[in-house]
Amino acid sequence: MRSRPQLQQGKALTVDEVLAWVGPEARTIVEIGAHDGSDTFFLAELFPQATIYAFEPDPRAIAKLAARGPHPRIKAFATAIGAFDGEAEFYASGGLMPGATPAQEKRYRDGWDKSGSLRAPKNHLVTDPWVTFDQRIKVMVRRLDTWMNLHGIARIDFIWADVQGAEADMIAGAQNALAVTRYLYTEYSDDELYEGQPTLDQICASLPSFVVQKRYSSDVMLRNTALAP
Repeated sequence: MRSRPQLQQGKALTVDEVLAWVGPEARTIVEIGAHDGSDTFFLAELFPQATIYAFEPDPRAIAKLAARGPHPRIKAFATAIGAFDGEAEFYASGGLMPGATPAQEKRYRDGWDKSGSLRAPKNHLVTDPWVTFDQRIKVMVRRLDTWMNLHGIARIDFIWADVQGAEADMIAGAQNALAVTRYLYTEYSDDELYEGQPTLDQICASLPSFVVQKRYSSDVMLRNTALAP
């Protein structure tokens, strides 16, 4: 198995931590905001018995994931996870970081596709002014509860969520799913980078059966105390 100190650049969760908490025998992993599949395929390698269910609404990113080719234990969905079932406006991100290398220019030739959200950008426009949000597109949205029922999922070992400020929407549509989820790892910001983005305290208040396993600078691992480890 290849080793790297973090599961994703900019993330703080380490391989040793996730294996110690979730366990290498995990069977069901849900990745919400899969982007180009970098972490998706790594999660499949890290958890050799698990099926990885990956959700990504940005058509540019899901095309990159699909270009990696099929994997017998990865199931990808061109869908956003939110508070309702239907279609929604998605604020697609664009632009290119200052000083981008030729490799980065090639990777993001269609624009920066890692910051799009169901929520309108707010302070993100100040903290990262090079990231643009000039395009709004319609995307399919599913409640995680709806998806879980349709696919007969009874238990989730680990949810990796990167929904760019739409954490409250994800949680609102996943009450039943979260009740049978052992661990949830999600971004948070107390700076309202996107309109209506919940703070960490608000996220925790909306998940009364979860406790903080470990807090990082912009991410948090939460454990469901209602379920056995």
